[in-house]
Amino acid sequence: FNLGRIEEKNGRMGRAVKHWIIAAKLGHDYSVDALKDSYEDGLVSKEDFAAALRAHQAAVDATKSPQREAAELAREELEKIKRHREREVVAGNLSSLS
Repeated sequence: FNLGRIEEKNGRMGRAVKHWIIAAKLGHDYSVDALKDSYEDGLVSKEDFAAALRAHQAAVDATKSPQREAAELAREELEKIKRHREREVVAGNLSSLS
């Protein structure tokens, strides 16, 4: 993705698009956004954009597993507990000021 941005900055849009297609096929979300903008600007064909979207979705789907989903839920639960404890500490500090 970043190589695409460098090429874009240097005015080499054809090369930028190639980098974004590669990154999108590996599941990089921002590359899809860059390709969408490029498609709207007429720099990417409908066929290439559609192929990149399909490959992106396949890459994202390939990273899904029950273990990853369980780990994500556990991480979210830990974040909730952490925020709750931080609020309790702040509330305790405020009540001690009274």
